[in-house]
Amino acid sequence: MQIILLSGGSGRRLWPLSNDVRSKQFIRIFRNENGEYESMVQRMYRQIRKVDPDAVVTIATAKSQVSAIRNQLGDRVGISVEPCRRDTFPAIALASAYLRDVQGVPEEEPVVVCPVDPYVEDDYFAALKDLGAQAARGEANLVLMGIAPTYPSAKYGYIIPSSQGMLSDVQAFREKPDEDTARRYIAKGALWNGGVFAYKLGYVLRKVHERIEFTDYNDLLAKYDTLEKISFDYAVVEKESRIQVLRYAGQWKDLGTWNTLTEAMEEPTIGDVILSDTCENVHVINDLDIPVVCTGLKDVVVAAAPDGILVSDKGQSSYIKPIVDKLEHGIMYAEKSWGSFRVIDVQDGSMTFRVQLNPGHAMKYHCHRRRDEVWTIVSGTGYAVIDGEKRPVKAGDVIQLPVGVFHTVYAETELKIIEVQLGSDISVEDKEVRCPEE
Repeated sequence: MQIILLSGGSGRRLWPLSNDVRSKQFIRIFRNENGEYESMVQRMYRQIRKVDPDAVVTIATAKSQVSAIRNQLGDRVGISVEPCRRDTFPAIALASAYLRDVQGVPEEEPVVVCPVDPYVEDDYFAALKDLGAQAARGEANLVLMGIAPTYPSAKYGYIIPSSQGMLSDVQAFREKPDEDTARRYIAKGALWNGGVFAYKLGYVLRKVHERIEFTDYNDLLAKYDTLEKISFDYAVVEKESRIQVLRYAGQWKDLGTWNTLTEAMEEPTIGDVILSDTCENVHVINDLDIPVVCTGLKDVVVAAAPDGILVSDKGQSSYIKPIVDKLEHGIMYAEKSWGSFRVIDVQDGSMTFRVQLNPGHAMKYHCHRRRDEVWTIVSGTGYAVIDGEKRPVKAGDVIQLPVGVFHTVYAETELKIIEVQLGSDISVEDKEVRCPEE
């Protein structure tokens, strides 16, 4: 099974745990079979592999999310990197070209596309296999998954099937309605459009060529920022006459707000949290190294992270995005392909980070033109490369890195570092990367 997972959005509705680089799908709040916390993307990948060990997964995502994906999934997935946001049709077009031209997938092979972040059980992935198998039969150019609705939602578009069977031709589509209209749709057998569908690879590539002039993946990638912003639904789905829908009646939740996310939490607290007996229907996620104590609260969500602290009535938690959008605050925590960093102090002329490198990983070999750095090794062992010279590092070592000096560090064991950046113009753009052998 070839699967494209669409991973997009900045996830500000789940602030402060999510930000421009740490979207909701990377927050570790679900327990796996070993009792360890995992994220939505880790959970989904594990479920896919459980149902189909031979499944090939490609994630279509923005450049800002690549490090988090590599941190959480390693090199087990392919990544189609969007240079900029251009909605779902360009994203799927680029990922499809990536499958053919980079991965060598034949055009007759079926491909299943779905969002990376629904909360589902294993039967969902069995349904994805059925979806791909139906696309392979060629009875229709597109096969959609229609989610059996559990309430008259105004958040989703609706698929109107021509019959009530498990597999049906599609009669019509309806945009997001009001609740009364949604109720009438459901009474007539309508299904939620969850953005899940399958097609033969060559079909979508032909549709892309009808709208975009390009030769191959690299050509499409080079002109990506010029492409029209348009959804796959508008560009392809609603114009296709040979289209079927496969009904899915299992669990399917869109955990897009704190209120819906807490419904999926297996326990009311994560992290160092104390809830008094006087709390009722309270959920707390604490990502800080200090305790959070709650008493006398009812129907409240609390989230504490380096980016800030949220205390909200659960019903009102769906409306925090406009407030958060007004905040002018840098990213205080991020996962990288090599580990993670957390900002612990910001002053005029300096920033201090706590850096953690995972065993067997290294930063890119780089220098800065507008700042000095000082590394203090807190724990672990490894080696640094400074202007081509390799030297071992261990707890207690202090390394001076003046402006213009190329440097990296490699972790033999888990390596923890306090990094102090010193300069009048500290910026993430101040980085020049090159290979160590250059």
